[in-house]
Formats: sequence, structure tokens, C-alpha cells
Amino acid sequence: MTTPTQALSDAGVSIWLDDLSRLRLQDGSLAALISEKNVVGVTTNPTIFQAPITKGHDYDYQLRERVAEG
Repeated sequence: MTTPTQALSDAGVSIWLDDLSRLRLQDGSLAALISEKNVVGVTTNPTIFQAPITKGHDYDYQLRERVAEG
């Protein structure tokens, strides 16, 4: 059975994700999108990282490290 994303891929469409996050890398959801939904690329921009950095905790450890390094 062909999925809609497989049909798009077969038609020559490159499916990209514009929502990269540390959690996607850690929990395997990016790998699942690649293998199950035919995602072939990822892009991002500063706005996508703004909320996790300013309101979340995913980057706290690295931010503390950078501050300690000056």
C-alpha cells in the first residue's frame, strides 16, 4: 500500500521538515519521519529555536556551559 507521502516522493517531491528540535533527535521521531513519511531533508531558522531556548529547558545545560566559559 502506498502512503500519500510515498506517492509524493515517487512523483519527485522532496519532503522536508521545517521543525527540527533536540527532542526530535533524541526521541527518534525524526528517524521515524524519515523512514515512515519519506522526509529527505531538514531545515530550521532562529525563530524555531527561540521558544525552546527562552521558554523551555532543552538547552539549559549547554547555555550554562557557555556562560561558564565566558
